[in-house]
Amino acid sequence: MPILNTPFAQLDLLRYPEQHNSPLQAFDAADEYLLKHLDSCELPRHARLLILNDSFGALAASLATHMHVHSSGDSFLAHQALRNNLDHNQLSQDGIEILQSDQPFNGPYDCVVIRIPKILALLEEQLIRLHSHINSKTLIVAAGMIKHLPRSAGDLLQRYIGPVQASLAEKKARLLFVSPEDKPRPHSPYPSVYQLEKPQLSLRNHAGVFCREALDIGTRFFLPHLPQDLGTAQVADLGCGNGVIGIVCALNNPHAQLRMVDESYMAIQSAQENWKNALGERPVCIYAGDGLAAEQPNSLDLVLCNPPFHQQQVVGDFLARRMFQQSQRALKKGGELWIVGNRHLGYHITLRRMFSDVKQIAANAKFVIFKATK
Repeated sequence: MPILNTPFAQLDLLRYPEQHNSPLQAFDAADEYLLKHLDSCELPRHARLLILNDSFGALAASLATHMHVHSSGDSFLAHQALRNNLDHNQLSQDGIEILQSDQPFNGPYDCVVIRIPKILALLEEQLIRLHSHINSKTLIVAAGMIKHLPRSAGDLLQRYIGPVQASLAEKKARLLFVSPEDKPRPHSPYPSVYQLEKPQLSLRNHAGVFCREALDIGTRFFLPHLPQDLGTAQVADLGCGNGVIGIVCALNNPHAQLRMVDESYMAIQSAQENWKNALGERPVCIYAGDGLAAEQPNSLDLVLCNPPFHQQQVVGDFLARRMFQQSQRALKKGGELWIVGNRHLGYHITLRRMFSDVKQIAANAKFVIFKATK
């Protein structure tokens, strides 16, 4: 794998989850550009630095021994990647404070470094929360690969922080230099809320949630086909998002025991609030994690999943295949994985390699629902 070689460190970095024989690497030219610029700024040693949306820990691991680093983002997998890369490079975790996106910042900060996330609502919420943790002297630099750097990201930086100056491009990456201004304390528009008709639910969605403004069409197709008459089955909603699949399953199966997991902290926060609103104090386990990795083998009767087809900006079925493998491990003999996916992804081929039986439950022009039995 390529080595990240910067003025701050020389690091052997791994993506997480790891993919064998993958050409993808755990850093890009935007990370390199950012670190080169920070070296030229001559920040004092032990400066208080906040890093936002560090996908695999390249920035935080590089700066861990030079500054007092806080790393914040909405991805459990990104935080696990950072921990793994610190260990892999024999770096102490003591110098880095990892903050979940649902936890407050701990400023004031001398410097804020931002990787522009795919979900710009997450960026907006982060900038709103940043308001009381910076001042006119705070160095603020955002970065991204040009193909993933929309003009609206610069507009958000200017609206909430101050004037933005773009750098020249370097290896198809660009930096955005932001000059903090004294602005009124902003009001956050998040969480947003939308209504579901059948069943009637009011669903809250924090800024990092996929399809925040309306139910995504794959899940909409899935809901009427969810299994019923489950008795006291142990059920997991894998990649739960705002929790709607698990909640509807629980409403249809009053004695089922639900577990809900997602790698997005804001999804988990949304799912917890939505569960309480729909089901009150009914017991449930909702947590941020690496899929079903924390579940015991042969412990679940049913897994429900609308799998993602991307990790950050990278599109592919790697995460979906990994979710299927985790489900196969966690399910009891005879247990079932129910999924909804785009027809063209051909999930049935992958599922047949892992499960004893795969049946199509329903299909329309765009989506298909499969039941895979262990």
